[in-house]
Amino acid sequence: MTLVRRSLLKGAAAACALSGVPSFALAQTSLSTSARRFEPQAGQWRTFEVTTRVDLADAKGASRVWLPVPSINSNWQRSLESSFQSNGTSRMVSDGTDGARMLYTEFAAGVAPFVEVTSRVQTQNRFVDIAQPTAHTFTREDADTLRYYTRATHLLPTDGIVRTTALKATQGAKTDAQKARAIYDWVVANAWREPKTRGCGEGDIKTMLETGNLGGKCADINALFVGLCRSVGVPARDVYGLRLVPSAFGYKELSGNPASLKGAQHCRAEVYLQAHGWVAMDPADVAKVMRLETPEWIKRTDNAVVQPVYNRLFGGWEGNWMGWNTAHDVALPGSQEDRLGFLMYPVAETVDGRADSYAPDTFKYQITAREIKA
Repeated sequence: MTLVRRSLLKGAAAACALSGVPSFALAQTSLSTSARRFEPQAGQWRTFEVTTRVDLADAKGASRVWLPVPSINSNWQRSLESSFQSNGTSRMVSDGTDGARMLYTEFAAGVAPFVEVTSRVQTQNRFVDIAQPTAHTFTREDADTLRYYTRATHLLPTDGIVRTTALKATQGAKTDAQKARAIYDWVVANAWREPKTRGCGEGDIKTMLETGNLGGKCADINALFVGLCRSVGVPARDVYGLRLVPSAFGYKELSGNPASLKGAQHCRAEVYLQAHGWVAMDPADVAKVMRLETPEWIKRTDNAVVQPVYNRLFGGWEGNWMGWNTAHDVALPGSQEDRLGFLMYPVAETVDGRADSYAPDTFKYQITAREIKA
């Protein structure tokens, strides 16, 4: 059982982030104690068509739009064909570094720009029991690739307070699996879901640790896991994607509404373990279930609602979600603006600058999904 601790948002918060952050576990009242299941297992592929449409009704002058398309091919996802239509000039491009694919469209002045892309993707559940000797096959990564996934990025430094925090969290851990477990538990115990965070958050983990404000959403909490792992030499990466359909296990906060997926963006994480290859992780979804699945904020991981998710999201996740890419510090081809920390949302630029991707009712876009049954 993990008793969840939180960072107090006070003056010496940076010290709190490094010292056993104070606990404030509160008594649970009126919470569901009925048994819940969350047991994703690999085996059955599902096929989805995902459509993203952007309309720039108020665009002034020339404009540009970038739409992510699925770029991951692995033992849990197959990224298939994409098609598109627009009243601009469109082409498929890549970030040129991490293989993040996107549809890039340029619009001349004087038109009401629209662009729509439909991608087909196959997904499946995944789970590896890290406590057991591996019985599955996996592709081993080469040394250069593993070094790449321990590098620092703009939002994921691996020195200073990040490394100090990770060393403290992993004290006594000797193997890569033990370090990953210790960091997963530390993140679950110290970070929390903050519903007021815009979008999926920014993932600025140095600022989070320095201020002691470890509240945020998936791009914050899972970035914290990834950065801490990297800082102690364990390869890890964020996977930026989208929830597509409801959870088969009845968790409303782990579900997507295929008719309208605005706000369904979700970042997950993977860690590379020598005995298992790339393994699924998602401490952010543990935090989401704790904060939002029931009317009251659950503060303990042994709660009947939380425990199945806490147990299974260390090593697995459900295939009602797809990944766009694993890219950090993304340079958008043709962009006039700075790099993005990550590419998980539609992006647009006009003569007024970059649109706010976290405001889909102002920067109008719609995402839908359709499952294709065999």
